[in-house]
Amino acid sequence: MQFLVYILAYPLLWLISILPFRLFYLFSDFVYFLVYRVIGYRKKVVRENLALTLPHLSDAERKTIEKKFYHHMCDMFLEMVKTMSISPEEMEKRFHVTNIELVQDYYKKGKSVILVASHYASYEWLLTINPKLGFQGVAVYKRLANRYFDKLIRKIRSKYNTEMIETRQAIPTMAQNQRKGFVSMYGLASDQSPKLDRIFHSMKFMGIEVPVHTGAEMLAKKYDLSVIMVKVKKVARGYYEATFLTIADDPKEYENFDITEKYLKEVEKQIYEAPEYYLWTHKRWKHRVES
Repeated sequence: MQFLVYILAYPLLWLISILPFRLFYLFSDFVYFLVYRVIGYRKKVVRENLALTLPHLSDAERKTIEKKFYHHMCDMFLEMVKTMSISPEEMEKRFHVTNIELVQDYYKKGKSVILVASHYASYEWLLTINPKLGFQGVAVYKRLANRYFDKLIRKIRSKYNTEMIETRQAIPTMAQNQRKGFVSMYGLASDQSPKLDRIFHSMKFMGIEVPVHTGAEMLAKKYDLSVIMVKVKKVARGYYEATFLTIADDPKEYENFDITEKYLKEVEKQIYEAPEYYLWTHKRWKHRVES
């Protein structure tokens, strides 16, 4: 059944990917209508998250954010499909990095780094910058249930010379790369809710006390990796701008969880500036700590 679903869906995905951008975004508008107006995909979760984290806004203001979010979400996931066929020249125009030299300097020094990102703006197109950086790029991701679509996602995300590994492979991969002397960049999205058996710390995120992912910080300290954050901004439809920010050069000098909190406070700033570009469909605050 998994293979049947895949072979039926793949030709459609390919056709979507080769659409001219004007038609591509018209199609995204149609998908928005289906997802938001007809299906109402996770609308209850989105509304609960917005009400919980943005109580200072009126119902009308949150409704506006909600609609903008669904428009953006449809664009973003279809843009991942677009990666199947988009040319490097076109991608260069659409995803710009303002201070790439900050990260290139680490590579020149032979210093491996952890790159922490968030589910904000375009985290899918973020993988396209790897060839410019020099590092051996490794991205940690969650495996999809459908093994054929999982293989497709890995292929799409690996198009720009990034190795995709599952969470359980992170420590063995880092240990092996360190033994071999590789200068690597490990990408992790660390802003979502951790599993209950992986909770080591909680903090206020968007005003709500919640458990937080601490894996990036723990790995950075274990393998002496500098921690860099990338902040992606949506500047126009189909156009993004990324900026790097050093979170910790010498992670072992920081108190436990200080790096995690510093990173998440930067994520908060992004969300408050333009909340419509955050991934509100996830139950980020489901394990909140009641006061």
